[in-house]
Amino acid sequence: MPIRPLLLLLVLLALLAGRPTLAAASGESPLQNELAGSPSPYLTMHAADPVHWQRWGTAAFARARREHKLIYVTSGYYACRWCHVMQHESYENPEIAALLNRDFIPVAVDRELSPALDARLIDFAERTRGQAGWPLNSFVTPEGYPLVGVTYMPPDQLKDLLVRLGARWRADREGLSELARKASAELSAQAAAGKQKLALTGAETRRLRRALTDSARAQADELQGGFGDQNKFPMVPQLDALLGIYRDTRDEHLASFLRLTLDHMADGGLHDHLAGGFFRYTVDPGWQVPHFEKMLYDNALLARLYLNAGDVLKAPAYTRIGRQTLDFMLRAFGPGGRGLAASLSAVDAHGVEGGAYLWQRAEVRKLLSAPQYRVAARVWGLDGPPALEHGYHLVQARSPKDVAAELELPAAKVQALLEAARRRLLAARGARTIPRDDKRVAAWNGLALSALVAGARRFPDGPYRGAAGRLAGFLGKRLWDGRQLHRAVAPDGRVVGSGALEDYAYVAAGLLDWYRLDGDRRARAFTSRLLDVAWRGFYAPGGWRRGAPSLLRYGAGEAVIADGPMPSPSAVLVRTSLALGRGGDITRARAALALGGRLLRDEPLWHATEIAVLMRLVPAPSIGNPPRTDTAAPR
Repeated sequence: MPIRPLLLLLVLLALLAGRPTLAAASGESPLQNELAGSPSPYLTMHAADPVHWQRWGTAAFARARREHKLIYVTSGYYACRWCHVMQHESYENPEIAALLNRDFIPVAVDRELSPALDARLIDFAERTRGQAGWPLNSFVTPEGYPLVGVTYMPPDQLKDLLVRLGARWRADREGLSELARKASAELSAQAAAGKQKLALTGAETRRLRRALTDSARAQADELQGGFGDQNKFPMVPQLDALLGIYRDTRDEHLASFLRLTLDHMADGGLHDHLAGGFFRYTVDPGWQVPHFEKMLYDNALLARLYLNAGDVLKAPAYTRIGRQTLDFMLRAFGPGGRGLAASLSAVDAHGVEGGAYLWQRAEVRKLLSAPQYRVAARVWGLDGPPALEHGYHLVQARSPKDVAAELELPAAKVQALLEAARRRLLAARGARTIPRDDKRVAAWNGLALSALVAGARRFPDGPYRGAAGRLAGFLGKRLWDGRQLHRAVAPDGRVVGSGALEDYAYVAAGLLDWYRLDGDRRARAFTSRLLDVAWRGFYAPGGWRRGAPSLLRYGAGEAVIADGPMPSPSAVLVRTSLALGRGGDITRARAALALGGRLLRDEPLWHATEIAVLMRLVPAPSIGNPPRTDTAAPR
């Protein structure tokens, strides 16, 4: 998302100037690490740190006010590679732990259990520092105003920041508190500036459709697909919206870009060529080297995208990848009766990133027959040097068709040898341990339900309808208490957290999809109830809230919520309300869509789902937007 620089906080360097001073002694008993027995695997892994981690809540803020200390909040998640790195380098370091315990109130947050809080802290870091990610480390005043937000830091840099910022806070606590208050006010004013009314007309829809298409072309990688020229994320909400535009316009220029992107994601290192499924993102622009975490939400969204693309682009290969991703999802995350697990860790049981997925050439040669190795080495790039320190990550370096021509073998023979090699390697890999985060997140299970319904429609004889029915039952029986939706079920079976906007939006959408497939009237009634609670809890004429009121005093109501790795929850809630078709819901949905006109016009790529909903509500006339006939990739 474009960054809005905040001059007020460019004084960060000034905050870190000056000489350290001794901390004032506290009359309170020392804190202890509170994370033992946490329902979160991420928080549990920090329970043995020498840092006296506290849970986010009123007790931590009360202590910060009494001791006149900044709160240090680290937000991360179990599958995150850099979260593990920073824990090992810094939070297990006694010297850094002593600084955090002495000068701050350290708080650890599982971003997957507190999505609204994490989103606000991410937004603050993006707007003030130009970047954000995980682990996200934020310094918050005792009154709840964020002051500084940073991502991963090597231990020497973190130690220096802690010493200097702690000293500056002790020297000028009131000045920094006022700075944080002003920053929050200025950023809130910026958010209010985006609340311009949008005309719900066909002409406006056509302008937004063109703006979205032009923005996608401007940021597209014309050689390797996707957006940008550094890290590559799937960006499913944008691809899904562009696929919808192609369906309406038959713009072959757009179709070429979509095929390029879908092919590179499936052939490269983002995709697991043995077990199926997708990793979260790649660290290179060519889709080759991933960070190795696998998230339920990514795979649910990508499964549905590939199934849809197979139909719209008339490409059976995409349909096959979509089905393989659903199969992986059910194998890796659970069959659905108890919900689907959150993620598979990037770090293996030995602390090696990607260790469960990497191979040594000699190991592969030993496992495969000579003919199998001859084919697999060429297709999966084993005949060149490994891209990673710990071995080879399998990517499609050459197509099986090209290898068949090179070896002068029938294409069917090459495919048979490759499939036999895949089965042998997968069986060997099954002995490796991939740590799993077993909490069942409501929102992500809602996305999975929609994906399974899409699979059931496409493959009526497959296992997807049964899995979808079991998952719909789990959502109603375990995560809904009759009044509210809970955020997750912990690995030990405890229900934890209150549902955020994204939980209500994605679960309602999934249940409506299930009702449309199965005719289950209880699912329709449950959808209606979820929508009622969500509209009351998260929407007001001034905009959307992502979660319940927070101790963090930052973040005004948002006119529209942008797409992230998952589609905008406000747009999904609006789309589901329109689809359900109740009069009151339609009125509220249209009013919500009319907000944020400036943001949609200025930043269309980051609001692709909202624009897609508008295109469905108010179709754009085709005049002035004829289908393109060129086939070059977007520029």
